[in-house]
Amino acid sequence: MVFDKIKRALSGSRGDNEDIPQEYLEIDLDKEEEESKVLVKLFALKQYDDVNDILDALREGYTITIIDIKELRKRDSIELKRAIAKIKKTTDALEGNIAGFGENMVIVTPSFAKILKENSRQNQGPKNKFE
Repeated sequence: MVFDKIKRALSGSRGDNEDIPQEYLEIDLDKEEEESKVLVKLFALKQYDDVNDILDALREGYTITIIDIKELRKRDSIELKRAIAKIKKTTDALEGNIAGFGENMVIVTPSFAKILKENSRQNQGPKNKFE
């Protein structure tokens, strides 16, 4: 029934009577659109291959990742540097932000979320003459 209405609308035929106004099919676009929710995912970077799961989550677009690097940091610092470099390269391509949080945590955000780093605030100087 609905398909017949769509078919008639697309074919341009109005049916038997030309005097009767054409029926319109109302489509509610808000219902069809999925809500995009921001996800915060936790990852433990235990080996270099775990980077792929992190990158997949970042490419989804609405995921903030918190990465625990403690185990890989203890085992192999060279692999850790490679993994962080790969994550940083993808983050830059997605126009996101990456920041270390303490010694064992890294936070990566997509382009819509910014990380306010302590150093950037100190470099700006006082906001007014009373600070």
